[in-house]
Amino acid sequence: MCKEFEEIMKSRFQMSSMGEINFFLGLQVKQSADGIFINQSKFVEKLLKKFRMQDCQTIRTPSDVNCKIQPDPKGKAVDQTLYRSMIGSLMYLTASRPDIMYAVCVCARYQSDPKESHLVAVKRIFRYLKGKPNLGLWYPYEGNFELYSYSDSDFDGCALDRKSTTGGCQFLGPRLVSWQCKKQTNVSVSTAEAEYIAASAGCSQVLWLQNQLLDYGFNFLKTPIYIDNTAAMFITANPVQHSKTKHIEIRYHFLRDNSEKGLIILIKVHTDKQLADLFTKSFLLGRFEFLIQSIGLINHD
Repeated sequence: MCKEFEEIMKSRFQMSSMGEINFFLGLQVKQSADGIFINQSKFVEKLLKKFRMQDCQTIRTPSDVNCKIQPDPKGKAVDQTLYRSMIGSLMYLTASRPDIMYAVCVCARYQSDPKESHLVAVKRIFRYLKGKPNLGLWYPYEGNFELYSYSDSDFDGCALDRKSTTGGCQFLGPRLVSWQCKKQTNVSVSTAEAEYIAASAGCSQVLWLQNQLLDYGFNFLKTPIYIDNTAAMFITANPVQHSKTKHIEIRYHFLRDNSEKGLIILIKVHTDKQLADLFTKSFLLGRFEFLIQSIGLINHD
C-alpha cells in the first residue's frame, strides 16, 4: 500500500520519494531493526555556535538544585532580544529533550525583564547541552502498548508569584509520547490542591491521547495516572469533603467525573518512582540521571 500511494502521488504531483525519513524540521530520525531514535544533536551544535557557547565548560545538570531562579529587581539588566532568542531556541529543542524542559520553562518566566542572574541560568543549560549533545528519545519496537501517565506538582514552586508548577508525562508502554511543564494559574493553598490540579491537567492530556488513538483502533479505558499524593486521591474518591475542597475551582473536578466514568484511574506511586518529578523541580546528579534514563532518554551511537 505504501508503494501504491507513492506511485499515485508521483503521478499526480511533481514530487519524488526520498526513502525513509531521517531528518525533519530539525529532528534527526534514525531507524533500526530494534526501534526508532529521535534527537537534535545537529541543532544543539548549531545553537552552541550561534550563541558562542561552543567552547564553554560542561556541566552535568541543566539547573542548580540549591539556587532557585527568582526575581532580581536590583540585578544588572541584559539584552532582552538575546535572552528571548536563547529561550525560543531552547523551547524548540524540548521537542526531543525533556531533560531540559523544567529549566527552560523556569527561565522563560523572566523574558520581560531579564537580569544577569537569569542569563547565567540560561547559559548553564547550554553548558549542560555541550556535555550531552546526543541525548534523544528511544522508541523500541518491542514492549507493550498500554497508555499510562504520571502527574506531579511542586507546591509553591514559583518564586515570582508563589504559584505551583504542574508536571506530567504520558507513555505508550516504555515509550514517552508526551510531556508537560506549566505554572498553575492559581495559587494553591495546600499540597493536596496543587497535586489535584496537576492530576486534572494530566487527565486532560490522557483524554486527548485516548481520542487520538481511537482513530487507530485502540480503545483505552481506565488509563492509570500515577500520583504520589494520597490526599488528592481521597478528594477524587470522596466528593463529600466540602470543607477541604470548596476552595478548589469547579473546572478541576472533571478529574473526579472522568474517574467515575472509568476513563482514568488514579494509582498511588512512591515519590522515588514518580517520573513526572523531572518536570517540576531541579535535582542532584544521581536522581536526575535516574529520571532521564527512566523516561527513555538515551545517548544512541
